[in-house]
Amino acid sequence: MSFNTDVVIPDPATGQGVYRQHAREWLQANLPDHMRSDSLNYRTPTLQESVDWETALYKAGLAGMTWPKEYGGYGLSLREHLAVNKEIGALPMPESVGSIGKELAGPIIMAVGTEEQKREFLPAILSMREHWCQGFSEPEAGSDLASLRTRAVQEGDRWVINGQKIWTSGAAKARYCLLLTRTGTVADRHRGLLMFAVPMDTPGIRVVPIKSIDGKESFAEVFFDNVTVPDTARLGAPNEGWNAAIRVLSIERATNRMYRPWRFEGELKQLVRACKSDPELSKLLQESYYQRRIGQIACEVDGLKGLIEKVVDQLMAGETIGAQGSLNKLYWSECHQAFAGLAMEMVSHVHEGSSELAKRAKAHFTNAYLFARAETLYAGVTEVQLDIIAQRIMNLPKESQS
Repeated sequence: MSFNTDVVIPDPATGQGVYRQHAREWLQANLPDHMRSDSLNYRTPTLQESVDWETALYKAGLAGMTWPKEYGGYGLSLREHLAVNKEIGALPMPESVGSIGKELAGPIIMAVGTEEQKREFLPAILSMREHWCQGFSEPEAGSDLASLRTRAVQEGDRWVINGQKIWTSGAAKARYCLLLTRTGTVADRHRGLLMFAVPMDTPGIRVVPIKSIDGKESFAEVFFDNVTVPDTARLGAPNEGWNAAIRVLSIERATNRMYRPWRFEGELKQLVRACKSDPELSKLLQESYYQRRIGQIACEVDGLKGLIEKVVDQLMAGETIGAQGSLNKLYWSECHQAFAGLAMEMVSHVHEGSSELAKRAKAHFTNAYLFARAETLYAGVTEVQLDIIAQRIMNLPKESQS
């Protein structure tokens, strides 16, 4: 595939609207029909097609907007980032295959990495030359990262790592792992955590794919058996891992994939269009039950838009987000899971004689429903988000929580 990357990227001084118009025009002109999930010509893009697409997005100024110019970014503000995300969300394009690097590893490296690490890793992440995976969760330490057991022991100018990670997205294709380890004992809890950038081809690393409910092998178990890395692979100082991890998770929950409400809105419109295209399904839209549920989802999507806009306003004003990231994560995951359930219920009426648009919608929303089951789990389960909200936002005493 080839994309038009010979474009003039607008000066942000001309206004957020100009940058958003640039994003809208480039995306509409370049997104291939077969990569649109609402198209009758849709097919699952190959990894290389996804890499080519995301590389083109970057070259067109639609990725890495807020990253410093010296590390390959465009040095823009969250305002431009949000403006572009609204247009990305408005189109039914594939999800990023480089999200771990761009949304997690990159921000961490910028926060605690050395200058050499920043110049080595950050441009490669944006240009899609290197993929990353996130080695946080373990069999006994998912949402409770303070319980992780993977150990890193220093031996001179190197570290020896032993342990296991699970639900590691994209481990099979990753070049590096953003790995969180423990230098002390499990009893140390938040103390003694250390993060590394570990090459996945290091001897002693074994990747075992996990087949998920949708039949894909996006996740994996990763085993570390006497894996030795130099001290230069360390990200931040010993005992800084917890603060770095919390910083990552607050970023992940509050600012990543700001396009979500606009994507959800597009999916809702796709569902309605598909129903209108079919005589049998169109009858569902006349039922007060479905009208009420569609209206409720539309209101929740608007509410989510408001939360995203508020986060950007706060960050632009120099405020910290902290626990509010948990509120955003809880809201969008519960909202989309509810929508996916509604969509699945409606497309279950599709049969062999239904319209082609209805059949495409059934294929899309069946996959969306299966994937949505995990949305209230990854990046922190709903129960953990509720606990954080209760304690850190509402300041409820523990004995009053139920």
